[in-house]
Amino acid sequence: MTTGQPAAAAGFARAGHLPTLIAALLYFDVSFMAWVLLGPLAPFLRRDLGLSATELGLLTAVPLLGGSLCRPILGLLEERLGGRRTGLIGLTLTSATLFVGWQFARSATHFYALGFLLGIAGASFAVALPLASRWYPPQYQGLAMGIAGAGNSGTLLATLFAPRLAERFGWQATFGIAMAPLAVVFVLFAWLARDSPRRPAPVSAAAYRAVLREPDTLALSFLYALTFGGFVGFATFLTTFFHEAYQVSRVAAGDLTTIVVVAGSVLRPVGGWLSDRVGGYRLLVLLLAGFAGCVAAVATMPDVRVAVALLFVGVGLLGMGNGAVFQLVPQRFPERIGVVTGVVGAAGGLGGFLLPSALGVVRDATGAYAPGLLGCAAVFLASTLVLLELGTRWSMRWQTNAVRRAGVYSYRSALFGAEQGG
Repeated sequence: MTTGQPAAAAGFARAGHLPTLIAALLYFDVSFMAWVLLGPLAPFLRRDLGLSATELGLLTAVPLLGGSLCRPILGLLEERLGGRRTGLIGLTLTSATLFVGWQFARSATHFYALGFLLGIAGASFAVALPLASRWYPPQYQGLAMGIAGAGNSGTLLATLFAPRLAERFGWQATFGIAMAPLAVVFVLFAWLARDSPRRPAPVSAAAYRAVLREPDTLALSFLYALTFGGFVGFATFLTTFFHEAYQVSRVAAGDLTTIVVVAGSVLRPVGGWLSDRVGGYRLLVLLLAGFAGCVAAVATMPDVRVAVALLFVGVGLLGMGNGAVFQLVPQRFPERIGVVTGVVGAAGGLGGFLLPSALGVVRDATGAYAPGLLGCAAVFLASTLVLLELGTRWSMRWQTNAVRRAGVYSYRSALFGAEQGG
């Protein structure tokens, strides 16, 4: 086993283009930082703008909706202009949005508009993943996409530094300071990133309509709305949750959120790596059920240290789930990775929009966060059952090699001896 691991690592290094993989990671990292910036700043904005829990939930969720709507657009640009050019455009527009926040945003209405424009940063997912994955053959795409997708660690930069900067310099200046890492990555990305010579032909609007009519596209979008939407939704929600539910300071709330989201960021490549070995489907069943259990336990409002530990595990499971979903995409759609990635990624942002919005509404309606957390747990538990049913259908419809690589499992076959298709 020890000999095989270095050989596998060497094979991965030879198979693709490491500078582009690094560039995609950095681009996604700073873009993700900008995308979720309103989350750790939420306690400061709530005080200064006089927002209700519902209004605050919507404010932190609007960037996620913007990302959902912008991802197909950046996906189309990536296919026509290439990932390198599109990434440079995305970094420029994100920096301009932060400048507007720094100099001009002063009311709730301004921040709703600003948050939507920050969706351009969230749309970086539709550029970074195809840019990196096209350099790698199918057996390494789970790992390559997991590494590029680990750029969601940009959440850590936002949750760790934004509350401190806002406390010391004010939230307006924080937007200006956030432009600095984007400028650095702009230079590195322009230097390192290269488009793969194995680029597919540009995809027409008809091709997007075709994949949207595929039931499996909708199923994968639903799963990613759970895993990525859950991760980014909690990343934007938890600073407010810790500050209000446990009465910790705004900076401490950001630190606790950082501890939690580091698991989801670090474990995303692990999810891709494990999926390449045991199958993304088999892994997802365990991850969704495990997350439901963690959130249900947090709904009992245990000691803050216990809550942090439970959320650390739960968000880590979601991070692995992100890698698992995107291991399934090239198995089912090997010739349409770019277009399906754009559609599925957009669904992830939509899931993230719904979570903090719903939690804010429930908080205002009930006066507590526990009912909303219980509802979230119930959704994930029900989704685990849906995934089991999907496995039975996929085992009969997908090609045999795709079923094997994805680890698709039919519970009906296991229980009743039904014959699997291939």
